[in-house]
Formats: sequence, C-alpha cells, structure tokens
Amino acid sequence: MIRQATSCIIEMRKVCKAFAKPSGEPLPVLEDIDLSIREGEILGLLGRSGSGKSTLLRIAGGLIRPTSGDVVYRGEPLSEPAEGIGVVFQSFALFPWLTVIENVEAGLDALGLGHDEARRRAMSAIDLIGLDGFQSAYPRELSGGMRQRVGFARAIVIEPVLLLMDEPFSALDVLTAETLRTDFLDLWIERQLPTKSVLLVTHNIEEAVMMCDRILVLSSNPGRIAAEIAVPLAHPRNRLDTEFHGIVDEFYSILTSRTTESIGAQSRIHGGLVQPLPAVPTNRLAGFMEALASPPYQGRAELARIAGALALDIKDLFPIAEALHILEFAELKEGAIKLTAAGRIFAQSGTEERKRLFAEHLLRFVPLAAHISRVLNEREGHLAPRVRFESELEDHLNPSGTEQTLLAVIDWARYAELFTYDDETRTFITSNHSAS
Repeated sequence: MIRQATSCIIEMRKVCKAFAKPSGEPLPVLEDIDLSIREGEILGLLGRSGSGKSTLLRIAGGLIRPTSGDVVYRGEPLSEPAEGIGVVFQSFALFPWLTVIENVEAGLDALGLGHDEARRRAMSAIDLIGLDGFQSAYPRELSGGMRQRVGFARAIVIEPVLLLMDEPFSALDVLTAETLRTDFLDLWIERQLPTKSVLLVTHNIEEAVMMCDRILVLSSNPGRIAAEIAVPLAHPRNRLDTEFHGIVDEFYSILTSRTTESIGAQSRIHGGLVQPLPAVPTNRLAGFMEALASPPYQGRAELARIAGALALDIKDLFPIAEALHILEFAELKEGAIKLTAAGRIFAQSGTEERKRLFAEHLLRFVPLAAHISRVLNEREGHLAPRVRFESELEDHLNPSGTEQTLLAVIDWARYAELFTYDDETRTFITSNHSAS
C-alpha cells in the first residue's frame, strides 16, 4: 500500500541558523534549507552527527527560531510552539514520580481540558499504542520499549497534525526498536493515528528507507540539503527486496561522496590544521580494519553490507570510515570502503609494528597532530597548555567540534606514543618526557 501525500502541512523557505562562537562571530549550523512536509507522508532527515538534523526538527516545532528565513505552518508563520505539533524525543523524558496515565495526561496540560476529557483521551492513546493494562505503572517498572511507548502516547494524545520524531528508536535494543517501529507503521498505514504528517530524524539508513516516503540527506558544516530521494515502495516493505537494497546503496553512495568532499575541502583550510577529526578510539579503528581484512571482505566491502554485519548505523560507521580515510589506512569511494596497502599491513601486524605505522600516518596525514608534536618539541620542557591549540581550532570549529577533535588527536597520539595529555593541568607533553 502506498499512502498518497496531498496538501502542505509545513514549509521552510531559505531557513538558516547560526550560533555564536566564543569570539562572537556567527557559526552557521543550517544554511538555505528549503523543504515542505505534505499531508499523508513521512519525511526523513538523514545525515551525519553535526549536520543540524535535530536543530532543523526543533525549528519545525517552533522550539527555536531560525536566524533567517521563513517557516510556515498550515498557512501561517511559525515562530513559537503551535497547537497541533507533537514531539517524540530520543530519550524517554518521562516524569519518574508520575504513573503512565499521568505522564500521558501531562501532554494535555496546555490544552486546558477538563479531568474527564483528559482521562478519556489519555486512555484512548494508551490503548492505541499498546499500553493497556500498564496505566497505573511507574516508569521504573517498565522496560525501555514500554517507556518509549509512553513517550509516543504522550505525543499523540494531543492529536497532532504534525508529529516530529527525533531518533525515537535509537535508545532501544534492535528487537525492541523493530517491534515498536513496525507497530507505529501499522497504525500509520491503517490511518489509526490522528497525525497527518511525520518528520523523522534518524541515523539509520535502513530505518529511513523502511519508514519514509521521501528522505532528505543533509551535509555538514553547515547543514544543507545535499539530496532528496523518494522511496516509491509499497508498505509493508521487505529489507530483502532488490529495490530496497538499491535505495539503501544509493544513500551510502551519496554519504561517502559527501564525506570525501568534506575531508578534501577541510584539508585545504589552513593546510588541514583545523580539520574536524572524528573521536573514534584506536581499538575500534583496529577492530574494523581486522574485520575488513578478513573473509568475506578481503580488504573491500560495500558499506551497507559491513554495516549490517557489524550492527553499525551511520553515526557509528561513518566516523570510523572517515578516520581511516583521513589516516589513509582506507579509501572511501562510491558507497564502499577499501583498505590501502598500509591498512592491510596494519591489520596483519603485531602491536609494536601497528604503533609505529600509526605514528607515521598520524604525523604525515593529520596536520594538527604534527603541529602539536612540533610545538612540544620546540618548547623548553616539552609542554604546552591545551588553550594554545584550542584557541586555534575555535576560530573555525564550534565548541563541540573543537572538543571532539582534541579528544581524537589525544587518543590517537597516546596510542602512537607521540605525546600525551594531563587532564588535571590541561597540558600536552611529549611522551618521552611525561615522567619528568
């Protein structure tokens, strides 16, 4: 069954959002976003961490205002939370001192309903979402999946026209997430929900293809709409279908292309000194290279296939792939990842050879690591305060990007025994002087 989308529920026109850097200069998070959500469709937002997906969802909900551009909800400008918009968050966000029915009724507080009507609507939502019999339970008595069902019930009890879902299944285990996802889709397809449209933020490509009618891919730094792909598959959808796999592969190809373009562009800014680094521990990089070097991959794998085999979604998979690409232990291309000659050697080597090879690549391909190492070697005492490098990064990265990049370079350098970091004194020091 294919549900037909009709009139527009919400529209964004040239929406931009920027936050202030420590220097006071604007840091763009979203740029020139044009989108519409039509009645009868589930629209997906897919992208890497930091692409602005959750910010965009909050703008759609009137929770934050754009820096510029227009948001129109049902024909009227939207500048604050509006009636008819419900939100399901990633975390359960329940009041632990309230029962299930009291948590659901809390979603009705702003509507000013009488007690009897509020109770009737809450019981109806509890029934619909599969919580009947649990209305007197407290959150501590429920499993993660049941608690998230309470979150869904609280969102739909207001009978929203537009339902915003911010990674609603990501905090659940695989089986629980699949059950709740399927139950929600059944309610949606059978038109048992009062909701007219859904905006879904997700890191999971298969989840997006399973649920959505259209999917927007956001690029990063700042977030822009890089691609829009329709999913013309009837429900219920089958992950084993050739068409399903084809759409999934198309998304991986788009994301790998965007990732390599971004890495290339960042490497040209200040010689790559301020390139954002994914904070992936070296043991995860090593484990991934070992898996990729082994059968059935033998050094090369389609990202969609290895992601499924290792149970990785894009928020986990792409940082690993990006780090290996930056370090030139692997190459990302057209939805696939392939170990370089150095990556193959690393996967087959012992601990000391791995450390030596990693140090060589870190100094050669990560300018920030080489810069820190050079500064430490030139200074008396071989020490340097964190702020020395932090201030350089913050001129180009937001605070979270700066923190993530420093975490990455510290972890990688410790493994390579190039330099280390004392968190108490917030000081970098070369490894061979760390005891002094």
